[in-house]
Amino acid sequence: MGSNPINLGVRFLLELAALIIFGFWGWSMFDGGLRFVLAILFPVLAAILWGTFAVIDDPSRSGKAPVPVPGLIRLVLEILFFALAAIAFFQIGNQNYAWIFTGAVVIHYLLSYDRVIWLVQQKTKNR
Repeated sequence: MGSNPINLGVRFLLELAALIIFGFWGWSMFDGGLRFVLAILFPVLAAILWGTFAVIDDPSRSGKAPVPVPGLIRLVLEILFFALAAIAFFQIGNQNYAWIFTGAVVIHYLLSYDRVIWLVQQKTKNR
C-alpha cells in the first residue's frame, strides 16, 4: 500500500502542507523583516533535509539517496518533520487544522504499514 499511487499522492500533499505550515509559522511568529526571511527559510531548510537524507532504493522515492541513511533514521526524520509541522500549526493557533493534519499523517502511516516495515528493515548500503 505504501507505493500505491493514491497513497503516494496523499503523502506528497502532506509534504507540501507541512512546507506551507513551516512558512506560515515563520511568518506568523515573528515581526518586521525577519518574518519575510523565516517564511522562506523554514520551508526551504525543511525541504532540503527531507530530500537529502534518504534510504537507497526507496520505492516511494526516486531510489536515489544524496546522503544514505538506515531506514529507521529516515522514518524518525519523517515523523519529526510531520510532528514539527503539527506543532507549528498548534503554535499559530489553528488547533482544529492541526488535529486534522495530524490525523491525516497518522492514517497515512497506518495505511503505509508495508513501507514502515520495509524502512525499519533497511540498513545503510554502500554504493
